[in-house]
Amino acid sequence: MEPSDVIAHKNGRQRKLGGSVPANVNIGDLNRGEMSGSEAEEEDEAEGLIRGSDSEGRRHTARPGIRGELGNVSLLLFLYVLQGIPLGLAGSIPLILQGKNVSYKDQAFFSFVFWPFSLKLLWAPLVDALYFSRFGRRKSWLVPTQYLLGLFMLYLSVTVEALLQSEGGPNVGILTAVFFMLAFLAATQDIAVDGWALTMLSRENVGYASTCNSVGQTAGYFLGNVLFLALESANFCNKYLRAEPKDTGIVTLSDFLFFWGVVFLISTTLVAVFKRETAHGKGKRRVPQEETKGVLETYKLLFTIIKMPTVFTFCALLLTAKIGFSAADAVTGLKLVEAGVPKEQLALLAVPMVPLQILLPVVISKYTAGPRPLDIFYKAFPFRLLIGLEYALLVWWTSSVKQDGGFPVYYYTIVLFSYAGHQVALYSMYVACMAFHAKVSDPLIGGTYMTLLNTVTNLGGNWPSTVALWMVDPLTSKACQGAVGQSCGSPEEAGLCVKEGGACVTTLDGYYVESVVCVVIGLAWWVWLGKKMRRLQEESPAAWRCRINQ
Repeated sequence: MEPSDVIAHKNGRQRKLGGSVPANVNIGDLNRGEMSGSEAEEEDEAEGLIRGSDSEGRRHTARPGIRGELGNVSLLLFLYVLQGIPLGLAGSIPLILQGKNVSYKDQAFFSFVFWPFSLKLLWAPLVDALYFSRFGRRKSWLVPTQYLLGLFMLYLSVTVEALLQSEGGPNVGILTAVFFMLAFLAATQDIAVDGWALTMLSRENVGYASTCNSVGQTAGYFLGNVLFLALESANFCNKYLRAEPKDTGIVTLSDFLFFWGVVFLISTTLVAVFKRETAHGKGKRRVPQEETKGVLETYKLLFTIIKMPTVFTFCALLLTAKIGFSAADAVTGLKLVEAGVPKEQLALLAVPMVPLQILLPVVISKYTAGPRPLDIFYKAFPFRLLIGLEYALLVWWTSSVKQDGGFPVYYYTIVLFSYAGHQVALYSMYVACMAFHAKVSDPLIGGTYMTLLNTVTNLGGNWPSTVALWMVDPLTSKACQGAVGQSCGSPEEAGLCVKEGGACVTTLDGYYVESVVCVVIGLAWWVWLGKKMRRLQEESPAAWRCRINQ
């Protein structure tokens, strides 16, 4: 997951570059290519093939500035905040599950929740082309999607406590299914809002859409993750927010879900009723066949791009580049919680990183603006691998630092600096990769082309993280102490060990094995495949140009 949050175990989303805050959300606009084509039609055809343009944002008269569109900007910002809420909640669940001693295989299974934002290109063309013109091109998807998000949250508010505290441990299967649907709906909402942003704002102000995206999604994720974990923690509330201590936090997960479910339903109703999108009038017509053809052409175009030798090679490299970081990115935060670090404290450590995350892309982009942006990617690669080993040492050291009152300030300071170093290496690779995507994308089909590369980049971070979580338990060795002849090779054997008066003790933690193996794999990739990736910069522009119907 890129940029990934080792400490808060964020959600696999990718950030869009551009705007004031590089939010930890989708790298690229997953339907921008189709949208740009639609806008060209709207402007070039005198008959007005207007397919869902906003009556407020597509006037022929130029807007004098952002003041005339503060309402639209505020609406976009609010919609992106709503999008970040379910994703932030999904990002908090692994930390809650870790406190309930679920297996890492269960954590791996739940990690599929974070995949929809890596795969939404698969259904983005459908969202872009299929709609009810009288209701609105974007509202046709936005309204039902947000209603479903609200209903799912209300359903979860009633059932989530039972799912987390069922007999035999949390019901990870149902939790995964429900939160996967939440993430899928949020990704679909993202496609609709991204497309609407391009027509809701006038051409001179459309650049604010990226700012709304990054700021809104960051704020929503913060509310659903950091704020929720703080308010849900009895220790945090007793220490900082209460005069008299209590056994529970200020809010529960059920309360939080219920509140935001109601907010989703009310706000969506207001948007559906009061926000106009379509313009009705004579001389305007829809061409359903053309829209369907556009969907098929988009999928054919994606397949054509993937078949290009340079793109195929680059995609294969992107899908394997982050294997070396998977243990550090996916498992470290959970191991710290397992070692006794309060999950709300880990979440709050992400707050001081916000200024760094704002400044890093700006600084790094100065070094990736030339003809060889992947040189920065290549140079930052080994430093990020070494930070992965440093994370493993940090986890090993944590148990010896723990005190009766928690952890000392210097421990959190070291964690913070470790995380900051990780962010520098991570963003160096991320910005370099995005710069190269922009450099090689065919301008004739730039939206679809760049979106494909961004999606592959995102997926290249998600699948290794899932595998890394899955392999922690099989690589861990445990021995039964206190009961002769018993072992702990399986849950059944562990149960017999306890019945006989023994206890299962970890003799070799699979996380440390993974950390070393991942670094070795990463170094091998850097030595052999990393150079191949750098050589792709030497390919001529023609090697990246898509020859359609030739």
